[in-house]
Amino acid sequence: MMRAIALLAAMVLTMLATACSNPNDARGPLVLAAASLHEALNEVADVWTAKGNPRPVLSFGGTPQLARQIEAGAPADLFIAADMQWMDEVARKRLIAPHTRAVIAGNALVLIATRNTSAQASGDNAIAPGIEPGFPLAKALGPGRLAMADPDSVPAGRYARQALETLAVWPSVANRITRTENVRVALALVARGEAPLGIVYASDAKAEPDVRIVGRFPQQSHVPIRYPVARIASSQHRAAEDFRAFLLSDEAQAIFVRHGFSAPEAR
Repeated sequence: MMRAIALLAAMVLTMLATACSNPNDARGPLVLAAASLHEALNEVADVWTAKGNPRPVLSFGGTPQLARQIEAGAPADLFIAADMQWMDEVARKRLIAPHTRAVIAGNALVLIATRNTSAQASGDNAIAPGIEPGFPLAKALGPGRLAMADPDSVPAGRYARQALETLAVWPSVANRITRTENVRVALALVARGEAPLGIVYASDAKAEPDVRIVGRFPQQSHVPIRYPVARIASSQHRAAEDFRAFLLSDEAQAIFVRHGFSAPEAR
């Protein structure tokens, strides 16, 4: 079913890409980007457009779904994943131009609760003084469930499970997870009060006023969070490489940092 959905999405993108008679002139490059980049990448695109360039067409979603769209032949120009593993996957299938691969940003992992819920009501006071080995996450959940991206496939979920395993907490909450298709859905569940706690990126928490950060996961509890970009091998858009280079510029990097991302550790 997931591959069928990816194929349908690829068909929609094809229609979008061919909507203009001369897409290289009429529209900017089509960018498939991880959902957590939504606000930051839109601002980067705005700045790029203000310089006289055609605005990039941004399509956001869960990294696994985007990778499957590429595999299904979506006519995209750039792919920005939320982890190295999915970029490795499309690279193995020779779907990207290897020399264009680079890391544009990093991130951190945080535990969040609904902002307008008291610590006593949500149970998140149980994790005081902070996130450390064996911290009582299950107790903090009370009768509720932990919202997080699917740990079997979605990067944010993979990072979260690794962190919880490192901290010896995963066994206590493994059967109390609400798995979502991307990290923004997990964020929304907590913001709406449908889940007492969630694990998301620091940039997500900064973008959503209805949540608050309860704690930050130690960086050493999971592999570094990195966002790689690469040009799709089949892309012929003249501006694709220029926009990819702009993502690595100091100007774009400052935008990512302002939105809660960290500078890339390695490029």
